Amino acid sequence: MAEVDGSERPEPEAEPAEQRGSNLMDKPPKEQTADHKRSDSGKPSEQQPVTACLLSAAFFGALGSSFIYGYNLSVVNAPALYIKAFYNKTWIERYGEPLAEETATLLWSVTVSIFAIGGLLGTLSVSMIIKVLGRKGTLLLNNSFALIAALLLTLGERAKSFEMLFIGRLIIGVDSGIALSALPMYLGEITPRHIRGSIGQFNSILICLGVFTGQVLGLPELLGQETRWSYLFSFLALPAMLQLCVLPFLPESPRYLLIERRDEAGAERAFQRFLGKKDVSQELEEVHAEARAQDNLHTASVLQLLRNPAVRWQLITIIISMACYQLCGLNAIWYYTSGILREAGFAENILPYITLSTGAIETLAAIISGLVIERIGRRPLLIFGFCAMAVFFSLLTVFLKFQDSLSWMPYLSYICILAVIASFCSGPGGIPFVLTGELFEQSYRPAAFMVAGIVNWLCNFIVGLLFPFIQEKLQSFAFLVFVVVCILGSIYLYVVLPETKNKTFMDISQSFAKINKIPVPSPGHEMELVLSSKPDINGKVQDVIRMESSF
Repeated sequence: MAEVDGSERPEPEAEPAEQRGSNLMDKPPKEQTADHKRSDSGKPSEQQPVTACLLSAAFFGALGSSFIYGYNLSVVNAPALYIKAFYNKTWIERYGEPLAEETATLLWSVTVSIFAIGGLLGTLSVSMIIKVLGRKGTLLLNNSFALIAALLLTLGERAKSFEMLFIGRLIIGVDSGIALSALPMYLGEITPRHIRGSIGQFNSILICLGVFTGQVLGLPELLGQETRWSYLFSFLALPAMLQLCVLPFLPESPRYLLIERRDEAGAERAFQRFLGKKDVSQELEEVHAEARAQDNLHTASVLQLLRNPAVRWQLITIIISMACYQLCGLNAIWYYTSGILREAGFAENILPYITLSTGAIETLAAIISGLVIERIGRRPLLIFGFCAMAVFFSLLTVFLKFQDSLSWMPYLSYICILAVIASFCSGPGGIPFVLTGELFEQSYRPAAFMVAGIVNWLCNFIVGLLFPFIQEKLQSFAFLVFVVVCILGSIYLYVVLPETKNKTFMDISQSFAKINKIPVPSPGHEMELVLSSKPDINGKVQDVIRMESSF
């Protein structure tokens, strides 16, 4: 086949939406395959600049979603002593006696861990909400949870009710659970494949920025005081309000509009705004093929996802990636940084500022990862991140063991903590969310995000619950548990995970075909299989190989 130069091809004339929807059917299979190959070349897409509409959707979508999740990971650390004192004061006013030590520990554990329970509840509900409201609609609805939680958490002290804090933390957990599924799905579906990883990393960058913001506002000079700590939770309303002001004016996912809502005109307008060009006929034709193949297929359930052998290893990969994301040990650093540094020998009055530096390193590493992910790829960054974490956790174990022997040893422990955080944010901190959107086609994507979210929040809860006991039993050797997790995760990813950089969803599915023991169709046969899909006498669609678009 002669090479086609996309830069010399004349611009096609605009056609009515109905005509474009049938153009692909009118072409012979060979010409359709040629069009598909031209779209896979990536040359036209790479020449398109990133539009303000796409950047706004990525930033403000993440601001009201993943930023809030990151903020809530760190916001309870600074006022921890004041919150515990509030619990004790309220208990005395109610029952006339001080709070028992065991009860105080239980109440604080509930405050921290109920966030993860809320996240799990949000994850379980997100598939149903997305089916009704779409990706953008789900993000907008989710802001109501953030506003309600901000109100409860802020007024809990004035109302002398620690139960309001529990409910507020539960609701903001629900918000985070929905956000960490809906946002990566939205970003993955609105972004051209040649920058899909970079835009997807907005999720990770805003998580880290949220953690950093929580640390900054928690400083004693700002809101980390006994009379101001409740206002730390008031801040939750700001990113939610900003998203509510901007996101309604941005488009819905064009893939959702075309495949699930059958709204071609809306999908065309969304493509035009996200891509910054008028002629989006090629993008519409590519998604039309997938939509035609799924005419009688509804969004798959989790049970259907688990039973389908064609996505078995994709599912295993996402489960292991998400488990390693939580069990690699960074949550232990986030939740217990101050205690680790205090035991490492740092003075109490400088702990908030040292903790602040960890948040800055997180954010910087996440930004760098977003800038290089399309050059280096997902797979190398993931494997490097986990391997580097294993190395620095090992060194941290040694330095903590001998910190009483040498006066400068605590500083090496501090450097290792920063290195662990940077290693995590270089790849493992955001790429699992990007992969969840890339490894599955449209009909299986919501169920895949539900499974990934369940694994994510269960492991989050397990780490928060068990790490204090592990640290108490193993002392300085506690982090060796995370070394094992990081090494095993790296080995699995090296053996199983293919590179997904700049690949269509069809290419990615074919990368797993061999390990899933699914036949790989010839390139010329792919489109014919799509266009020949017909309902059988029972109204079921025959098994086909779907042509996946670059979105």
